[in-house]
Amino acid sequence: MLLVNGDPVRSVDPCDRGLQYGDGVFETIAVRGGKPELWHAHLKRLITGCKALDIPPPDPEQLAREIARVTADQTRCVAKLVITRGPGGRGYRKPDQAKPTRLVMSSPFPDYPSKWAKSGVAVRLCRTPLGLNPVLAGLKHLNRLEQVMARNEWQSPEIAEGLMSDSEGFLVEGTMSNLFLIVDDTLVTPRLDRCGVEGIMRNKVLEVATSLGIPTREERVTLSTLQQGEGAFLTNSLLRMWPILTLEDRECPQTAITATLRRALDKVLEE
Repeated sequence: MLLVNGDPVRSVDPCDRGLQYGDGVFETIAVRGGKPELWHAHLKRLITGCKALDIPPPDPEQLAREIARVTADQTRCVAKLVITRGPGGRGYRKPDQAKPTRLVMSSPFPDYPSKWAKSGVAVRLCRTPLGLNPVLAGLKHLNRLEQVMARNEWQSPEIAEGLMSDSEGFLVEGTMSNLFLIVDDTLVTPRLDRCGVEGIMRNKVLEVATSLGIPTREERVTLSTLQQGEGAFLTNSLLRMWPILTLEDRECPQTAITATLRRALDKVLEE
C-alpha cells in the first residue's frame, strides 16, 4: 500500500524535487509483531535529515498514523517513509515556500536465507567509491547512485553484500549496511564524518555493546585491519546482524563477541 500526502494514490508531481534532484530523505523500517521497530530512532533521524536539508519536517503523529494504516493486518513487513521538498520550478534553487511531499508505503519483508544470520554471509569489495562530503555525511538522503552502481557490480545470489570504500581507500560501509569488526576484543566501526549513513541498527549495536562492557571506537578502517581482525559483521534495520563468513572468498574468523552481541541485541529488540 502507498500513501502520498495521506491519499492512496500511486503518482507524484513530475516536478517534485525528490524526483528531479533527489532532494529529500527516507527511512526503511522493519515492522515486526505489527509494530515499527526502533520507531523513535527512525523518526529522530528523519527529522534531523529534514532540518539539515532545510525541509519542513513532517508531523510525527501523522506519520505514525499513516504507518499504522499501510501496515494494518501485517505482522511482519517493511515500512518506508520518503520526505521530499515537494514540487518546484526548473533549476536547483529551492522554492521560497516549500510544500513537502510525504510518501508512506509498505512492502513484503525480504526473504533472506535464515542461515545468513547464524552462519554468516559472503561479502565482496566494490569498485565504486563513496565521495567525500562532510555536509551530507551520516544523512539518509535520497541521493543513492553510488550504492546503485556498487550493488550492480555483482549478480550472484550467493554474495549477500558488497563493502564500499571512500575515495581515499578507507572502508566505510556496505551498499545497504554498516560495518563492524573486532580488533583486540574491541568493537570497531568506521567513522562516518565524511560520508556514509549513520544506521539506526549501527547505533543500537554500539549502545548494546556499551551496556555489556565491550569497548567500542570509531576510526578510519583499512582493508588490512579488517583482514587481520578477529571477526566482522554487518548491520541494518532489516537484517539486524550478519556475521561476515567470507570476504572475496577468503574465510573470515568468527568471534564469541559477535554471537554475544547478536543474542543481546535480539533480546533488547524483542522486549
